[in-house]
Amino acid sequence: MSSASSSVRRIAATVLAAGAVVGAAALPAAAHDGDRHHQRPRVEISRVQADSPGREDRSNRSLNSEWVEITNTTRDGINLRGWTLRDRDGNRYRFDNVRIAPRATIRIHTGNGRDTRTDLFQDRRNYVWDNGSDTATLRDDRGRTVDTETWGRRR
Repeated sequence: MSSASSSVRRIAATVLAAGAVVGAAALPAAAHDGDRHHQRPRVEISRVQADSPGREDRSNRSLNSEWVEITNTTRDGINLRGWTLRDRDGNRYRFDNVRIAPRATIRIHTGNGRDTRTDLFQDRRNYVWDNGSDTATLRDDRGRTVDTETWGRRR
């Protein structure tokens, strides 16, 4: 029996050692999964048109040709209530009870208009996004940065 119990102990030790190796190898991978910098955001700034085409005459048409698009990259609808979109100068647009459908895109225009499920309007009379250089920052209802988009050279 001594030989049999010795074999059982060796097998048990081998199994435990293998389990420890697998657990140690999985730890860095699990830690990496929670790292926000390597995950695609659930909602992202997908496109920006900071320079409205044509003459910038502050007409509503010109203001609404300046916009930011955000896209829901998930299979679930997301309520954006309390989320904000800001520029580098601190201009802020706060989302009301807006639901973005799964895999859908919403365009946020600078000027006045009637909100729809695909187009929202900031109702401003001045341009928000600097043509040459700016940063759009999307934050959730807790103030956490969800995504940013920067263009041009920083001042």
